Amino acid sequence: MERNKYLANRLNEVLLNGYWIANTNYKSQIESVTWQQATLKIGSLNTIASLIFHVNYYLAGLLNVFKGGELEIRDKYSFDIQPIESEADWQRLMNEFLLNSEEFVKEVANIADSKLDKPFVDEKYGTYLRNIEGIIEHSYYHLGQLSLIKKMILENDK
Repeated sequence: MERNKYLANRLNEVLLNGYWIANTNYKSQIESVTWQQATLKIGSLNTIASLIFHVNYYLAGLLNVFKGGELEIRDKYSFDIQPIESEADWQRLMNEFLLNSEEFVKEVANIADSKLDKPFVDEKYGTYLRNIEGIIEHSYYHLGQLSLIKKMILENDK
């Protein structure tokens, strides 16, 4: 399998449609979450909404570069979520995340194999391959958090 297709498949698994490694994915985890659940703060943990914003922040930032734009994202802003105060706000965030996820998977599936080994914006940021792998690893890390937070919320709702 070509590297780009392999990477796109891994991204699809964690973000949209997979069950192989984590036995779940973001889409299946957030589809049934209400805006109240998404914004419920449990101790010092992030909210589900803030995790979706955070992962989406990086997806959008890398998509911008894939499309010829600048690398404009900064880690210090990656949790700067606007308040979610209604179901419409939550739906907007979820839809943006899911659209960016789909677009990111497509971009990676179509990236030229030779580009994967090229520097990503600047050599200090590694290669395209390293950044795509970073998104996969980062996504699984936060998917684990999201899954546990959701489980805690559902247990609390009983």
